[in-house]
Amino acid sequence: MASTERTLALLDLLQRHRHWTGAELAERLGTTQRTVRRDVERLRDMGYRIDSAPGARGGYRLEAGTSLPPLLLSADEAVAMAVGLRIAAAERLVDGAESALAALGKLDQLLPADLRRRVAAIAEALHPVTAAPVAPVDSDLLGTLALACRDRERVRFTYTASDGAETRRRVEPHALAPSHRRWYLVCWDLEREAWRTFRVDRIADLRLTRARFTPRALTPERIEEMVAVATSWTPQPVEVAAVVAMPLDTFAAAMGDWGQGATDAGDGRTRWPFGGREARDLLYAMSWLPGADPYALETDDSTRAELRAMLARMLASLDAR
Repeated sequence: MASTERTLALLDLLQRHRHWTGAELAERLGTTQRTVRRDVERLRDMGYRIDSAPGARGGYRLEAGTSLPPLLLSADEAVAMAVGLRIAAAERLVDGAESALAALGKLDQLLPADLRRRVAAIAEALHPVTAAPVAPVDSDLLGTLALACRDRERVRFTYTASDGAETRRRVEPHALAPSHRRWYLVCWDLEREAWRTFRVDRIADLRLTRARFTPRALTPERIEEMVAVATSWTPQPVEVAAVVAMPLDTFAAAMGDWGQGATDAGDGRTRWPFGGREARDLLYAMSWLPGADPYALETDDSTRAELRAMLARMLASLDAR
């Protein structure tokens, strides 16, 4: 492999993962560790900041710079590319947004602070018009989370829930997903030993731990379902609850992520709160209650009458010829 080709291959490896040992890089490039050190110095001379540490646990790590290294892009072109990648991911202009997030993670790692601020300002200004409020997301935070997902690195952060309560979390980040004009972090919560989704705009005091993890099995379909649950798990105009003649553990196993908020109602029953924008939305949720076990609906008289009228009309349609 020619020296220029090998140096570019080294740069690509450093952009793929946060940390490599010298032995790993030498094996990947089919060369010696001495040559790796020489190529690292060549990249440093070109403007790339590469941190190195000696010893068995040492290695090389690409750091953000104070100026833009030679990417064959001007500063304005780099900003335009980063903004375009954020919009492409948020608007799902690429399949699953994974490709745009991977590219954004690479580019964000190299952008100096002043260009990151420009990216954040422009991206916020270019949000499509929407009736829903748009939660601003710090570009540094988003970029760091994208890199942690890519590098399988555990993180710590403070999370503010919808009721204002703050908790300290330690998680294994797996994916970032845009939905309903918001970004969600899909991760494994180490304290609760369960999958969780967190709104990125509610994350603060993010800390990288440098602790790597082996990714757990998580399909794209499961990610979409978890984010769908997260976006629906907010106060609704019409709130009700179903008390099901089923133990809580059985109910939770049958409902999966959609069973969030269910509690033990005693006597082998489970209380599950849910809601919708209007009464007709409740019928859809009720149709997914598991099994043939009876349940009672806790609601006000007005909603109960509206549901009864809709169900009567549906039943009548089944007998119509």
